[in-house]
Amino acid sequence: MPSPISKIRYVEPCIIALFLGMLGFTQSTEINSTEGQSKSLEKDSLAVAYYYEYGSKFENSRPDSAMYYYNKARNLSTEIGYRKGEATYASHAIEILNDQGKFRESLDLTLEALRIYEEIGTIGDLAIANLNVGSEWHYLSDFQSAAEYYLKAMKLAEEIGDKRLQRITNNNLASIFINLKEYVKGLDYANKSLIIAKELKNDYAISSSTLNIATAQLYLKKYDDALSNYSDIEQIGLRINDFEVILDGWLGMADVYGAKKCIPRALEYYRKVIDFSIEKLAPEYEMYAYMGISDAYLDLEDYVETEKYIWKGIDLAQKLGSKYELKDLYLRASGLKEKTRNFQKALEYYKQYEILKDSIIGEKSITNINLLEAKFDSEKKETVINNLETEKKINQLAIQQKNSLNYLLIGAIAMVVAISFLAFRNYSHKQKLNQQRISELEKEKQLTATEAVLKGEEQERTRLAKDLHDGLGGMLSGIKYSFQTMKSNLIMKPDDQLAFDRSMDMLDSSIQEMRRVAHNMMPESLVRFGLDTALEDYCKGINKSGALQINYQSIGLKNHYFEHTTAITIYRIIQELISNTLKHAAAKNAIVQVTKSDNLLTITVEDDGKGFDIRLLNSSKGMGWINIKHRVDFLKGKLDVKTKAGNGTSVHIEFEM
Repeated sequence: MPSPISKIRYVEPCIIALFLGMLGFTQSTEINSTEGQSKSLEKDSLAVAYYYEYGSKFENSRPDSAMYYYNKARNLSTEIGYRKGEATYASHAIEILNDQGKFRESLDLTLEALRIYEEIGTIGDLAIANLNVGSEWHYLSDFQSAAEYYLKAMKLAEEIGDKRLQRITNNNLASIFINLKEYVKGLDYANKSLIIAKELKNDYAISSSTLNIATAQLYLKKYDDALSNYSDIEQIGLRINDFEVILDGWLGMADVYGAKKCIPRALEYYRKVIDFSIEKLAPEYEMYAYMGISDAYLDLEDYVETEKYIWKGIDLAQKLGSKYELKDLYLRASGLKEKTRNFQKALEYYKQYEILKDSIIGEKSITNINLLEAKFDSEKKETVINNLETEKKINQLAIQQKNSLNYLLIGAIAMVVAISFLAFRNYSHKQKLNQQRISELEKEKQLTATEAVLKGEEQERTRLAKDLHDGLGGMLSGIKYSFQTMKSNLIMKPDDQLAFDRSMDMLDSSIQEMRRVAHNMMPESLVRFGLDTALEDYCKGINKSGALQINYQSIGLKNHYFEHTTAITIYRIIQELISNTLKHAAAKNAIVQVTKSDNLLTITVEDDGKGFDIRLLNSSKGMGWINIKHRVDFLKGKLDVKTKAGNGTSVHIEFEM
């Protein structure tokens, strides 16, 4: 069944408004006017500030009145040519539009504000504008566009040392990676956000950062930690009297109880969320409660109630334009129809799910987001490298000056010669340290690029495997079911019966071959049960083929959780080593041993094959061996190969985890 959580619910726009009256009037310096005209313009700009400030008082109680005053402020700003006053409209209006689910309208406003600030704004203005645009793309489930604007905002916020903007950007990036199922990375960004929130001593900031931490913990099945954090969020909401924070806590606790199969408690909290969301006009929370409550009824096998709440969720998602949630709701609808054996409708809803999934979270989007993050990190490292290069040039000029002085005074003052010699030696030592640092940073850049390539490769494998298994596999199974139904309704001659049975056997073989290919591309057991089970299944599969007998041994792996990228990299290394044994070693037996102790993971793969001249490895251009070395380097491991012609091969790898 689908996961009880389909999307991180909290997106945090910056929505910082500019109160012109508080900041002082500056427009008169931007246009040519007489002194009297300048004073008139200053008076009008103060009226703009008054409209914004007065409208903000109605934001929560009477949003229509707030929008009335905001529109007056924008119209007056346009009339007097006050560009910042026009840009400020977006910061106020999106607060109300987002609450009403009008995310596309909010996006247009934030993009307009960004264009104005690119012409006349400060670095701080640009950071806020980029963050607001990213938030609206996030609401609309375009994670690649959202991540691009968040990373721009992060760079600008770090440039001016704005802690508040850094916290919000880290928190929203956490939300992006949780949506992309990279929960460990999402948890890392959320923890960075929480550290800054506690420095700022801001309850609202602490609650929003804690929400992403709790959601990542829920996906990582750390249920007790997640429940404790969601309860803390509820208490903060009650303390600061914020209904959205309270809803975050309730919805999170409902999801935890649903994941733990405590269905009555889950239903209790979901119904509280629905009632409170309707009361407070918060349709997005209402939609998430419908998704969760449909999962709960599916667990209870109450398919009528399940379908009712799925369609309530679909109606709201379509009105809100929330493609990410609509995608998951169609997947739920497809799964429900499959359970009730309505395969035609199941396939219809699954096609809707695939269309939305490819437009939101296809493999290109995930790869591009990782590349954006890698580019951002690389630019930071590039800045450090440039600073070191500049320092090196300055040092070179300094030593040239010292050498000139030495030539002038060499015959007169021996002490100056000694001091100059020491200075030169210190400079040389410093130059070596700088060069070493530059080399280390260059290596980190290469590892970052390798990480992006490996992730892209694995994500492509995962997508193709899922398409084969869920798409083509489902269609072939449907064809087989149709043929079986047809057979029971037809009277066939013996020869036709024999041909029909032969065709059914060929269809069964096709389904098995498709599943085998999909499993090799991305083993299901690795995703569902972890590295230890996946390696054991892989070795058993080789043993059943009779091509090689593998003795698989694992120590300390059974209950250990590996981050997904690490797990798939280790799996591919062992898979490639066994593949080399099958292709080249002519071996009958092999041993695969994986040991986890403290912070060390060791892998040993041995066979009784014919061995080879180890010097050939240095000149090997085979993709298999190159892939092994790249993956070992990616995890910063140590690789040792021992072999001799006629005496088999032993490969030993160590990783610090």
